[in-house]
Amino acid sequence: MCGIIGYVGKKQALPIVMNGLKRMEYRGYDSAGIAIVENRSLEIIKEAGKLGELEKLVDGVQLHGTVGMGHTRWATHGVPNKTNAHPHTGESGNFAVIHNGIIENYASLKIELESKGHTFHTDTDTETVVHLVEEFYEANHDFEKAVREALYCITGAYGFVFLCRHEPDKIIAARQGSPLVLGYGKDEFFVASDASAIVTHTRQVTFMDDHEMAILSPRGIKITTIDNQPVVKKVEEITYDISQIEKSGYAHFMLKEIFEQPSTILDSMRGRTVPDDGLPRLGGLAEHMDTLAKAKKIIFIACGTSWHAALVGEYMLEEFARINVEVEYASEFRYRNPIIEKNTVVFVISQSGETADTLAAMREAKRRGAAVFGICNVVGSSIARESDAGVYIHAGPEIGVASTKAFTSQLTVIALITLLFARLRNMSAVEGKQIIEELLAIPEKVKSILTNSDYIREIAETYMDKRNFLYLGRGYNFPVALEGALKLKEISYIHAEGYPAAEMKHGPIALIDDDMPTVIIAPKDAIYDKVMSNLEEVKARGGKIIAITTEGNNEINEKADHVIYIPKTHDFLSPILAVIPLQLLSYHMAVLRGCNVDQPRNLAKSVTVE
Repeated sequence: MCGIIGYVGKKQALPIVMNGLKRMEYRGYDSAGIAIVENRSLEIIKEAGKLGELEKLVDGVQLHGTVGMGHTRWATHGVPNKTNAHPHTGESGNFAVIHNGIIENYASLKIELESKGHTFHTDTDTETVVHLVEEFYEANHDFEKAVREALYCITGAYGFVFLCRHEPDKIIAARQGSPLVLGYGKDEFFVASDASAIVTHTRQVTFMDDHEMAILSPRGIKITTIDNQPVVKKVEEITYDISQIEKSGYAHFMLKEIFEQPSTILDSMRGRTVPDDGLPRLGGLAEHMDTLAKAKKIIFIACGTSWHAALVGEYMLEEFARINVEVEYASEFRYRNPIIEKNTVVFVISQSGETADTLAAMREAKRRGAAVFGICNVVGSSIARESDAGVYIHAGPEIGVASTKAFTSQLTVIALITLLFARLRNMSAVEGKQIIEELLAIPEKVKSILTNSDYIREIAETYMDKRNFLYLGRGYNFPVALEGALKLKEISYIHAEGYPAAEMKHGPIALIDDDMPTVIIAPKDAIYDKVMSNLEEVKARGGKIIAITTEGNNEINEKADHVIYIPKTHDFLSPILAVIPLQLLSYHMAVLRGCNVDQPRNLAKSVTVE
């Protein structure tokens, strides 16, 4: 969600902090600020709006300090304005804090602190923390101890970074439920909420775990538990290419990531298929084959786009592995009393591996005795570390807030997992080999769909002023209808709803007229005729129709106003192809409407709070 970066070293901190914030703009934010230690004082500059507004204030300012931090805020408590922007300071100005997360008991803490004479100037939960540190520091004049004692008082989720003007060469960071990564450079050290903020300076990193503190100074990084027990951490190397977090000539990250999908889909399969025996090789699951073979039920847990991928997985696994599958919203699962029976296997899906609800639901499933496996994109993320095992989707950094390449990579990995379960049960090697061959053909088929981008833009020009859309699909492509509608509303701010095509008659058909376009996903599959009947119902009521169908299906031209063709593939792989035109339609619609495609309003890339 929000962006955090801190720096300790020999270089001027200001440009490093500002560049780090720029690397994290994709995460979603509505204000930004910096704090630099300058001659034993804390120089703080912050502003509402995008980083450009902060840059105007910073431009020309002479700050030479070599210790500093920066933050991009996504408002939770208090409106997005300059006052509520981070960093926050207390009464004395001796301390500054930036924070990702939510302090659940901030109201009671605030009352207690006010009774002791503290005055608050913001509407945020975060301000209570810096007042707490100030209160404890007065008693012991020990920065590190004051932070620890403040953390003992807090209930909630946080990634904190603190500065103290009395200890000007030190940064203290703490994590509980909100990601932080530590970077090791030559005579310089970093802390950030996202490795992309520091990868231009170092590739040597350590991922903090919950209940840990890190003290950064020019001498290195000391990591302990909040209870002050030493922690030894593994230093890992960031392996992705810098070009993956740059636009590389594309107008937007989202467009770049849409066009990367032939490569990212292939990467998600690379080294994982054995065509000769029709069996996938998923190294992350290799030590758990007995658990998978004995599974009686599978539960997928996810949010948003990942939840749509899970829905496709439900169709896949039930058809080919003949196993009972449930798909749960993580935000609902964690507050229910879910039934976890013996031999229940749980897959949690999250692009970032840090989604707060999904992480909490995963922990609940583990507590109840389920075998829990992660499907995520970010190496070293919380889900990757805390699950029993899992599969990375290898999509590379996804910068656009609206997920595209991560979704198709998730579908590809779920298809491989389906094939694994099916081969463990009843699928023959011959059928498995056929599916692998078709999977390996998918990247080239995606590439052919992308050549229709200009044509899809023309369709977008026709409908860019419409206020409502309906998306319909059946079977494997019902979740694709949900995903297509989500993409449109996320980035173009047009209201859109996805439905199973037959459910249209149970309410939404009342909305159809010539001012409400309908997108119908109708590949030539086993239920094509049923979908065409639903298309006829829309047409009979004067609805405008955009159809996604299989190449060579010319009969649909007489029924639909616009037709977008996708190559033929196996029915259960059709969602990977069918979603590509919907991503392009949403993208072009948003650009034509003048929307901020990569940073849509009110949204964040990684939702690390409830």
